Amino acid sequence: MDMTQPSRLVSPTRPSWVGRIAGGLLCVLLSIFLVVSAPSVSAQGAGVLALSDEESQEWQATARRAELTLEAGRASDRALERLRAQLVDWREVFMDAQGSHAQRIDNLQSQLAVLGPAPDDGSESAEISARRQDLTERLAELRAPVLAAETAASRASGLIAEVDTELRNRQADALVAIGPSPLNPVDWAEGLAELKDAVVFPLQEVRANLGNELRLFQFRQNLLVIIPLSLFGALLLMRGRGWAGGLVSRLRERLHVESGARAVASTEVLTFVVSLGKVLVPWVGLVLLVQALLLTSMFGLRGEALIAQVPLWGAILLVSVWLCDKLFPDPPAPAVFEVDPDKRPALRRVGGGLATAVVLAQIGATFEALSVLDEVAGVLLAFPLMVISSLALMRLARLMRAVIAPGLAAVDEEEAAPLRLRAAALLVRGAMIIAFLAPLLAAIGYRNAAEALIYPAVYTVGLLAALFATQHLATMIYALFSTRDDPAEALVPALVGVALAVLALPILALIWGMRVTDLTELWSQFMTGIALGDTRISPRDFIAFAMLFGIGYVVTRMVQGALKTSVLPKTRLDQGGQTAVASGVGYLGITISALVAITGAGLDLSSIAIVAGALSVGIGFGLQTIVSNFVSGIILLVERPISEGDWIEVGGQMGYVRDISVRATRIETFDRTDVIIPNADLVSGTVTNYTRGNTVGRLIVSVGVAYGTDTRKVEKILQEIAEAHPMVLANPAPSVLLQGFGADALDFEIRAILRDVNWLLSVRSEMNHTIAERFAAEGIEIPFAQRDIWLRNPEALQHTPAAQPATPASTVEERKDERED
Repeated sequence: MDMTQPSRLVSPTRPSWVGRIAGGLLCVLLSIFLVVSAPSVSAQGAGVLALSDEESQEWQATARRAELTLEAGRASDRALERLRAQLVDWREVFMDAQGSHAQRIDNLQSQLAVLGPAPDDGSESAEISARRQDLTERLAELRAPVLAAETAASRASGLIAEVDTELRNRQADALVAIGPSPLNPVDWAEGLAELKDAVVFPLQEVRANLGNELRLFQFRQNLLVIIPLSLFGALLLMRGRGWAGGLVSRLRERLHVESGARAVASTEVLTFVVSLGKVLVPWVGLVLLVQALLLTSMFGLRGEALIAQVPLWGAILLVSVWLCDKLFPDPPAPAVFEVDPDKRPALRRVGGGLATAVVLAQIGATFEALSVLDEVAGVLLAFPLMVISSLALMRLARLMRAVIAPGLAAVDEEEAAPLRLRAAALLVRGAMIIAFLAPLLAAIGYRNAAEALIYPAVYTVGLLAALFATQHLATMIYALFSTRDDPAEALVPALVGVALAVLALPILALIWGMRVTDLTELWSQFMTGIALGDTRISPRDFIAFAMLFGIGYVVTRMVQGALKTSVLPKTRLDQGGQTAVASGVGYLGITISALVAITGAGLDLSSIAIVAGALSVGIGFGLQTIVSNFVSGIILLVERPISEGDWIEVGGQMGYVRDISVRATRIETFDRTDVIIPNADLVSGTVTNYTRGNTVGRLIVSVGVAYGTDTRKVEKILQEIAEAHPMVLANPAPSVLLQGFGADALDFEIRAILRDVNWLLSVRSEMNHTIAERFAAEGIEIPFAQRDIWLRNPEALQHTPAAQPATPASTVEERKDERED
């Protein structure tokens, strides 16, 4: 075991960012695969049995070695990582062993539950006592390895946590550790001399290999392979992007003839796929060139190690330039961001320059690790590269600030800016602060802290660019199958964006310094689940519950659909009864689906029954109105005092019932507005149902005629009008009544029974039109009120002298008199 303490926490090679991200993704994908594919050990009762003596001794030795190593605190980071991996393997063994004999243990516990507790008076038979003792002993024997596994797993988890804490403390100490300043002239001579020696050494290796006969022989042997690889690789590297770009332009010109969202989406998807050739073709050429250089065997160990990293650096450059082309393309290609076409070339150049700066920094870090430079030489090499990266990041941040400034300026002062603009402004501000702060920290001597700021920030920019490009592709793919004119505002692309953001969180964590083991530990804790009483609910249980409930829900909806369309229409039930049956089947199916899902997922909720009962009391007081409406909805569906399509009046609201749910009923008024009425009001209040059972209803039409009109003639005319209308039933026959002698007219009423009361207003209007026409033809007057005013003592209104006593106040008597012209 390497017990040496590193002087500072620096990764051996700076390109390890890519390796860490790839390793983290591999661990996450492997964990998901194991979760989906691995059978449930606890459910089947299978598992690892008790450890053998040899395995127990090995575990004890491993645990003791871990404790001694942590107490000494002198082990290297690599040694601690290896030790942690061993502890994780042992913990997995113990976690699996906890499920051993689970089915048999449950069986024994069930038998003991049937026997019940032993009576205190000792009246139990000897056979039952012996049986209980035998079951208890067998249960203790089976649970012994399980308890031992739980104890060992707890011990392993504790040691793993201690190792993680030690590694995190070292990482934090390294970040705040101060080293030599690159601006100190005293160290320049020594550092530059070491850098010169490090650069000369690979050249000396090349010179030595050129004079080595064996190397020259190998070179001549491979010359027939080196030449075609070099030529073909150089051709692809130099012309590959141009070929792919020309193909994209020709495709865009040919497909741009059609208009519409779907045509634009098909063009974008096809050109997106073809544009990948801008990355793949030159990268293949670069790989061929690297292979040709390695086949020469002339570059020595350091040179070949550097050359072997060239495909990775080339891929970073090519992908970065390709992302810039996709995010800020030249017109007529649509841009992912609304950017002025004049600013797009500048953004592409700055993005490519930022990628170049990062690649140069990775080359410097790799060269530093291979050459084993001391701190002074490493700082002198890394500081200029860090300054270049900071300048490129600052330039990009300023350009993006100029891009989002018009959008922020267009927002009203009283309104909040859109979330996307506010997030972009915050990221730009953060990038500018990091670009200024990182070189300053490096100049002081905090190289590790500076590198932990500037390079993760640059990688974050690249990750965001990849996410935006991927979401843009997903939006275009969605537009191919959508009829929306603006697919970017649809729900599916938004959900894809959220999913991409969630998937990017582990990568972002790795970029900003989290170790792969930290992610795997978090994933392990997440998969362990949460404990509620004696029940532990894991994601596997939740997934099983969701799948079973989803299947039950789909089956329920299918049964409901079959009932509504195929079965219930053939019965004698009315529309309201059919709706009630379908709703009842739906509620019953969802309840059964929930119970089956809980049972199938293996969730034992008995241990939290008391807590759930206490919560239900509190929730019941808070939700008593909702519960009341729910119960009222069930009553409405069972008793069916109202049904969909009924014309009802409740609480001063009149209209047609359009929907009855478990909480409320929706009524559409005659003004075509929807009124939501709680079901409790329909059950406890007074409801008038005009169409309950049938649609027959009575119509009353009132009309007045002038005094002196022949009342029998009027009665005959109104009777003819009522009987002639097609909506009036002949049995019972309509009737005409002289209701009384009004102040202004003789009051008549037509009382008729309509076939469909829903047409009441229309029938009344038609009858009024017919009455007006018949009365006009027969010379019957429909009177209107008139008023005659008689003045008593009109002389009182005349002007009198001042000396004359005032006359009594005059009074005005109003008398109503009916006059006929």
